[in-house]
Amino acid sequence: MLDAKFVRENADAVAAAMQARGEGWDAHAFLELDAKRRELIGEVESRQAVRNETSKRIGELMKAGKRDEADAAKAQVREINEAIEALDAELETVEARVTEILMTTPNLPDATVPRGADETENVEVRRWGTPREFGFDPKAHWDLGPELGIIDFERGVKLARSRFVVLGGGGARLSRALINFMLDTQGEHGYQEWAVPAMANAETLTGTGQLPKFEDDLFKTADGLYLTPTAEVQLTNLHRDEVLEVDQLPLHYCAYTPCFREEAGSAGRDTRGMIRVHQFDKVELVKFATPEASFDELEGMVADAERILQLLGLPYRTVVLCTGDMGFASAKTYDIEVWLPSYSDYKEISSCSNCTDFQARRASIKYRSPGEFKGSRLVHTLNGSGLAVGRTLVAVLENYQRADGTVEVPEALRPYMGGQEVIGAR
Repeated sequence: MLDAKFVRENADAVAAAMQARGEGWDAHAFLELDAKRRELIGEVESRQAVRNETSKRIGELMKAGKRDEADAAKAQVREINEAIEALDAELETVEARVTEILMTTPNLPDATVPRGADETENVEVRRWGTPREFGFDPKAHWDLGPELGIIDFERGVKLARSRFVVLGGGGARLSRALINFMLDTQGEHGYQEWAVPAMANAETLTGTGQLPKFEDDLFKTADGLYLTPTAEVQLTNLHRDEVLEVDQLPLHYCAYTPCFREEAGSAGRDTRGMIRVHQFDKVELVKFATPEASFDELEGMVADAERILQLLGLPYRTVVLCTGDMGFASAKTYDIEVWLPSYSDYKEISSCSNCTDFQARRASIKYRSPGEFKGSRLVHTLNGSGLAVGRTLVAVLENYQRADGTVEVPEALRPYMGGQEVIGAR
């Protein structure tokens, strides 16, 4: 969430940033509402001061035996209270509207983010590895997996509905191997592992920005809990309403969770296979940093996610997202895209973002540095996939498939697969 004072003092700059993001944002409407809010607050405080002074006089008048004047003063207090009550009701309405605007306004893009309308204007920053040249016609994972008996789309539909998938045998084992491999690798590079609930309450999702704007993308239970769309939600909110000490920072956290998304608005996109499903596994990375260090921490997080693909020998490219393609809470985002033969293209497998103080303001996460400043300041929060497990499984199957229809297990995963070197038909 943006700071109301900052928005008020920089309304034109905020409007320009929102335009760069492709968002409609009415600076005049916000300023008008904010001015009305401050006017109402002033009126309430003024009447309260008069009421308090009049209330004091009532006692003095009663002691002096001036009952008629005291009764008149009491009537005046009642009138003031009625006026304050009406003003409070109006103020509540105006404040709710101001809050709604602030809660649904995206973060400001960092100055280093390229300006652009959509994903076609994202900027590639590097590539690693060379896509494999096959001596045979490679199969897409939606054909290869069922033929091996390790991916079952039909049973996923039978057990749930479309865009749910069942993994069996070598597929289930490969998925579990990837999770453990990712967690171990990130742990070796300083990330503290957490095991968190697969559900979250509304306050938790509001803290990271999924609510209120993106409720349609979430699965909700009958009693008001939500299935988690990403462990970013829980990991970031571990420190909600807390004040950290500067010597604790930076904090590096990771967690595995199943993730659930309605994929609202994605009809017709990646309908085949496991690229866009309602339930998927992911290892998430989250950092808490000082404002001065957060963009360096972002570069480090991207490198940590890239390392997984390097160890697996999977070709990828890294792009910085333009303003029109960025996520709601992000000030700067890198996407890492893995090579998939089925698409003859790169597909997103990780998104790493610096949210600056946007989430910390919503969740009230601060830090103290007594030798540097008085009081407390908002931390910067960062998050990234380290990695999306299902898409990594797809990349392994497609890039490591062999002419006989089997799949070679990457060397880095063999210790997690009991030494298994090849996945064959069940």
